[in-house]
Amino acid sequence: MTDTRPRLEPGPDHPITIQAHPSHVTVHAGPVLIAQTDKAIEMLEAGHAPVLYIPFDDLNKKLIRSSEQHTYCPYKGEASYYDIVAGEGDTLEGAIWYYPHPYPAVDAIAGHIAFYDDRVTITDQSLG
Repeated sequence: MTDTRPRLEPGPDHPITIQAHPSHVTVHAGPVLIAQTDKAIEMLEAGHAPVLYIPFDDLNKKLIRSSEQHTYCPYKGEASYYDIVAGEGDTLEGAIWYYPHPYPAVDAIAGHIAFYDDRVTITDQSLG
């Protein structure tokens, strides 16, 4: 089956930039540390708040489970999701997203995850 969803390239009308983030980043669900890294990247996309993407390897994988949720972005591709299971009965459904096969213009986010900042606490601290 051919994918007929629209596929768009970033450009002057919809710029997307990705750059290394210069700070140590931690992600907590309540008191539970979900992820921490010195290798985050930041995506700046037209019309959206900046998003930090964290390497999948810097995530505590014992605290997540795959979700059936998927969404589509014509600039980035199809996103998949993880739920955070951070304690007895505490589940944050679809709190993490990632692009398993991002489009070439944003391939720097491959192998990285992002968090909904209204569901977790994201803190970045100067490395200096």
